[in-house]
Amino acid sequence: MRHLIDVTDLTVQEIDQLILKAEDIIAHPARYQDVAAHKQLATLFFEPSTRTRLSFESAMLSLGGSVLGFSSAASSSTAKGETVTDTVRTVSCYVDIIAMRHPKEGAPFAASRRSSVPIINAGDGGHNHPTQTLTDLLTIHRERGNISDFTIGFCGDLKFGRTVHSLVNALSRYTGIRFLFISPEELRMPEYIKENTLQRNGLGYEETESLEEAMPQLDVLYMTRVQKERFFNEADYIRLKDTYVLDPAKLESAKKDLCILHPLPRVNEIHVAVDDDPRARYFEQVRNGKFIRMALIMMLLGLDA
Repeated sequence: MRHLIDVTDLTVQEIDQLILKAEDIIAHPARYQDVAAHKQLATLFFEPSTRTRLSFESAMLSLGGSVLGFSSAASSSTAKGETVTDTVRTVSCYVDIIAMRHPKEGAPFAASRRSSVPIINAGDGGHNHPTQTLTDLLTIHRERGNISDFTIGFCGDLKFGRTVHSLVNALSRYTGIRFLFISPEELRMPEYIKENTLQRNGLGYEETESLEEAMPQLDVLYMTRVQKERFFNEADYIRLKDTYVLDPAKLESAKKDLCILHPLPRVNEIHVAVDDDPRARYFEQVRNGKFIRMALIMMLLGLDA
């Protein structure tokens, strides 16, 4: 039995296989509509979510399986004082696989130690979000034709952004990736990511506070929101929340084939006028999330079409 807690739980070869499987699901959806018949997925979301939870549910239903679960801690027995590990151990008696989101870093890992079915980390605090990373990699692959030899800029909240941390960890294992980190001083990429992932592997990166200066160099731009829920001080959030706003004017110096990504939800960091730009691929990114999660569920359950 395998779990997916961190994207590095998967080898590069396994990631590439998941991408190829997702591509086949996109091309031949009818082939997969009954693959998970009589299988059940539990979505245990102790933290609010729209895209990730519904994406998992849509993925399982599209495979012919069924779904049960909850969308907030208040509607689970943790509100009565039950531990997360006891909740997971109980739910694993009912289902074949669990997707779990929790505000505390490490909670899905702790849960995996007590679960009798595979656990998928659907986001734990500011730490990791491996299925969003798989979504991002699938989108990059579909837009560029490969996952190598490009410059990617991460912009916004790089300190608390679990999607950013996961994607940097994943991309560091591919060849020819150049990293630009665009953020205010207070929201810089954590030192442990730079030291343990980049410096230790001899990978170069640059840090800047200017999106305008970085823009002409980028092949992929990964925008993020400043996350109010991660701040202890509301005054700091208010001061930093609109540091970067991507609008059509800022894209004038960008490459014609730039790929603009965002894990969503957005607040103000991408102007709605950008949505009509063909380089904006964040809603396609959302769509891709369903297919890569279908491929992942199949892999962890040992299913094939």
